[in-house]
Amino acid sequence: MPADARAAPPSCPFPTIRSHGAAVARSHAYDWLALLLLVAVDGLLNAIEPFHRFVGAGMMTDLIYPMKRNTVPIWAVPIVAVIGPMIVFTVVYFRRRNVYDLHHAVLGILFSVLITGVLTDAIKDAVGRPRPNFFWRCFPDGIAVFDNVTTGVICHGDASVIKEGHKSFPSGHTSWSFAGLGFLSWYLAGKITVFDRRGHVAKLCFVLAPLLVAAMVAISRVDDYWHHWQDVCTGGVLGLVVASVCYLQFFPAPSDEKGFWPHAHFRYITERGSENPTQQATEPLDAMETGRGGQ
Repeated sequence: MPADARAAPPSCPFPTIRSHGAAVARSHAYDWLALLLLVAVDGLLNAIEPFHRFVGAGMMTDLIYPMKRNTVPIWAVPIVAVIGPMIVFTVVYFRRRNVYDLHHAVLGILFSVLITGVLTDAIKDAVGRPRPNFFWRCFPDGIAVFDNVTTGVICHGDASVIKEGHKSFPSGHTSWSFAGLGFLSWYLAGKITVFDRRGHVAKLCFVLAPLLVAAMVAISRVDDYWHHWQDVCTGGVLGLVVASVCYLQFFPAPSDEKGFWPHAHFRYITERGSENPTQQATEPLDAMETGRGGQ
């Protein structure tokens, strides 16, 4: 081997924000534009008037629950379901220094919650199911007024409050929580190799903890009388399905032997190995693939 080759320092096995961050972001420019489009679509869905489903006098039994404040405010949902997981992604980055992992985790969770948000709000507008507290939204003074012919409600409450009262199905708090925290559960399952067939049940506690938080958010929506139980069940399934699809778009399944890193990391290894075949030793490559390197 030539002397200059023996003296060459080993290159950093992991691409960092400084070395590859801009290039990785540019390679996914269309994905980031798609996220902006999803934000615009969701904003439009929230602005339009939902379908006002017929509500008659004989239907008030399940719609006369009291108006209560949100146990989990709407502003808290993105903090719990998006910012919280992003903190976890950042901690992993500072420990492992892999920009592909950080970028794809952030991109994946944003797609998860925004696709879920668009689907949720589109269904809300189309279905127009009244909330359990619809009576007090429609008649804030408690005096019910119905059409003499159709027996349909003649609301005299605030228009914006009534509009929100027709958005019960499915639960947005629930779908967003399961979309974000469900993605985090997938991510943790890959990072702690929960499916390594060694029987460490304690690992499952870390994986299931985010789902428990999401479930508590869902239960609060029923307890606050903002949603029927069918709304939160459907929202939970919707969010979890979208989270699963988005995670597997960027990462291998946690049960895969290469489930630690995103797909793009292994493409990077392959390309790097083909460019510098003599520089790739077997042991460093194995460490890079399984996540043991870069500590």
